Amino acid sequence: MSKVEILQVGPYPEWDQLPLDAAFMSHRYFEAADKAAFLAAVGPNIRAIATRGELGANADMIAACPKLELISVYGVGYDAVDLNAARARGIRVTNTPDVLTNDVADLGVAMMLAHSRGMIGAEAWVRDGSWAAKGLYPLKHRVWGKRAGVLGLGRIGFEVAKRLAGFDMDIAYSDVGPKDYAKQWEFVADATALAARSDFLFVTLAASAATRHIVNAGVIAALGPQGMLINISRASNIDESALLDALETGALGSAALDVFEGEPALNPRFLALPNVMLQPHHASGTYETRKAMGALVRDNLMAHFAGKPLLTPVL
Repeated sequence: MSKVEILQVGPYPEWDQLPLDAAFMSHRYFEAADKAAFLAAVGPNIRAIATRGELGANADMIAACPKLELISVYGVGYDAVDLNAARARGIRVTNTPDVLTNDVADLGVAMMLAHSRGMIGAEAWVRDGSWAAKGLYPLKHRVWGKRAGVLGLGRIGFEVAKRLAGFDMDIAYSDVGPKDYAKQWEFVADATALAARSDFLFVTLAASAATRHIVNAGVIAALGPQGMLINISRASNIDESALLDALETGALGSAALDVFEGEPALNPRFLALPNVMLQPHHASGTYETRKAMGALVRDNLMAHFAGKPLLTPVL
């Protein structure tokens, strides 16, 4: 029996590529010089798309694949997939939740700790001889006992809050409504009000048209000159222009960011700021989690073409 033909939108590590190629005939979109011509040639035979969260599958790509049945996303975010186009044709969509939840939460809390305590600068202070030449490193701010806000108490937000509880923090959260599993924490319906009661505001909600720029100039101003914004969700959830303005003027104390508009070509204004920690969108970047994500992409593909229920459907 001939292999099912799939469109692979972006590269995967070898440990994922080899089993994917063994099970399917992968057409590597990312290697094509003329992508439109490539789609025109292979699209009619494509039955599934294997993509990454930040790459997704747009309406044109979906339209070029008339036999398309499934879009399997490597990542928890699927906002780059045109869900309306998929829904209109009954195309299923899956992602890879849960397997990356704890690593993403770990990085968010690690950024809070490292940035608050100035750990990156402190290491440079030791390495460049400043400790010996200038004495003690400048004082920074504590984390324990402070007020934390979690914007979006889904899987990742819940794990972030659990970790913050270990630092005896005063925790509140915002979501579409109060959560039965979070009665130990205060629910604040409005994002601006949540920011106003927070020293640290974690952005952990899923991205959609409804959440675009939910962290706007008003939310940032409410967080204030002593506050820190930590984003481990999607860049579109934050108004980057408003964020940059506030960081440059001191209207916002600091930020720790793992995601950016237009990444990896982020706005150069970020690079000049001493009060922002920059990370290369690697919150799920551990061997263990990336291998589990790749396996889940394949397992969803295999389940679909075996006529079995999808493991992690979003559509």
